[in-house]
Amino acid sequence: MNVFSIYLGHVQDALNALVKEGALPVGLDFSRVVVEPPKDETHGDLATNAAMVLAKDAKLKPRDIAEKLAAKLKAAPHVAKADVAGPGFINLSLDNAFWLEVLRAAVKGGKDFGRSEMGKAEKVNVEYVSVNPTGPMHVGHGRSAVFGDALANLLVFTGYKVTREYYINDAGAQVDVLARSAFLRYREALGEKIGEISEGLYPGDYLIPVGKALAEKHGKALLDKPESDWLPLVRQTATDMMMDMIRKDLAALEIRHEVFFSERTLTSGKDKVGETIELLRKAGHIYEGRLPPPKGAPVEDWEDREQTLFRATAFGDDVDRPLKKSDGSYTYFAADMAYHRDKIERGFKTLIDIWGADHGGYVKRLNAAVGALGGGKVVLDVKLCQLVRLLRAGEPVKMSKRAGDFVTLREVVDEVGVDPVRFMMLFRKNDAQLDFDLAKVIEQSRDNPVFYVQYAHARGKSVFRNAKEAMPALSTDTAALAGADISVLSDEAELALIKKLAQWPRLVEAAAEFHEPHRVAFYLYDLASSFHSLWNKGKDAPHLRFIMEDNPKFTIARLSLVSGLVGVLASGLAILGVRAAEEMR
Repeated sequence: MNVFSIYLGHVQDALNALVKEGALPVGLDFSRVVVEPPKDETHGDLATNAAMVLAKDAKLKPRDIAEKLAAKLKAAPHVAKADVAGPGFINLSLDNAFWLEVLRAAVKGGKDFGRSEMGKAEKVNVEYVSVNPTGPMHVGHGRSAVFGDALANLLVFTGYKVTREYYINDAGAQVDVLARSAFLRYREALGEKIGEISEGLYPGDYLIPVGKALAEKHGKALLDKPESDWLPLVRQTATDMMMDMIRKDLAALEIRHEVFFSERTLTSGKDKVGETIELLRKAGHIYEGRLPPPKGAPVEDWEDREQTLFRATAFGDDVDRPLKKSDGSYTYFAADMAYHRDKIERGFKTLIDIWGADHGGYVKRLNAAVGALGGGKVVLDVKLCQLVRLLRAGEPVKMSKRAGDFVTLREVVDEVGVDPVRFMMLFRKNDAQLDFDLAKVIEQSRDNPVFYVQYAHARGKSVFRNAKEAMPALSTDTAALAGADISVLSDEAELALIKKLAQWPRLVEAAAEFHEPHRVAFYLYDLASSFHSLWNKGKDAPHLRFIMEDNPKFTIARLSLVSGLVGVLASGLAILGVRAAEEMR
């Protein structure tokens, strides 16, 4: 039950009535008309910009339109007041009866209240994490992982058909470095003193088990082979073991992908990269030419030679992009083009890539590639996740011996738990730097958002346990709660909580539309705050307590309110991948 969609419909009906009466011209575009919460809650429950956005095309003053529209809206269901503010905004106040209908819908809907079909089963590919298989995941990877997983949950909740995908970068120079690093550990496993790890190789202890596995499998057989022979064997073993470790790290965060796509498959067997280049060449998007020298800072992929280039500038990029290196091998970008072509051929019209902030300079060229490959019918949205600064009581955390030069994600999850990691990774917008304090995220205080929200859910559950103990004859099933006389809920704090619950369907659709799961985390914190405020008010005002043993009518009405709250908290936490606690200890 999306309050804002309902009243947008009433606004559009009123506008059409004005058109029919000749008060507005025919053919106006209503697509920019919105109904949303007013900036100042004291101004009413809803606000519409209709008069402001239609005035120019209607060739009328905004306030003149607003006054006529407000007069129509006063007759709409449950509208108590329709006021014109400023140059032409309209604020609507709804009667209490409407908000009680919303609460009843929330009680009946439970965890499904707010679930939407806006996605219409559209296929969406969400690619996230995609860490190079060269070591364990660090905390920054964890942020991308949680963001992508929560976004996928959010899209499913709003009716999209989502595929969660991981792109394994197993064909580049970095996996050859991994293989050479693992070979060093293999020699160590055979008893050789390897000394300090050379610069340029991976120094972490996590490769020791790889070396032992190679020694057990091959004995000393690899020692006498040239690098060209042992490198592919070691690379495969090391990559497989690193991906197994990464999968376990992700599982510790309760993240699982449906598809793991290997970059190596793009050139093993069928040359899908070459096919993609030829496909674009036939469409006129590939040519042989020279790039001009870069202005200002050097461009890493610029070479003063005749080369195969993609016309990226025709699709909004700053410069055309090389697809082959001087040795004839493909650039990373060429492989990425082939990979995204594969996604498009699998039927995805919306592609969402979650990257680290250091890949920001790569966004334009990939958008250009998808523009060419998708013929303008495919949308690519790249979300960049900023760095995570790991602290303990305000002090930077030292590096991990296991990883060599960073703290692993698994170490953080093992120390503080899944819920704090997931919630706090989403309690900042993805493009803002995040400070993650290991001490603060386990505090039991309002200053710790994850505790504050989980505590609200646990408190709600405790109300039902206490009611059952105090009033065992009182039925609290869904039918009884939905049928309660909730007209007795008339206190300002009660109505404020109901109005906050009413925002959930709109919020979840907006969060899905803009691919911003942090909105859910922010909303849950505000909702929890409203509930805790009502709880505290009941301490000082006995008539507002949730359980009144001598008044079953009031008790079941307030239990209905708590039921609506618990359902929204549970569904919101599920989207974030955070446990809805039954009780807090």
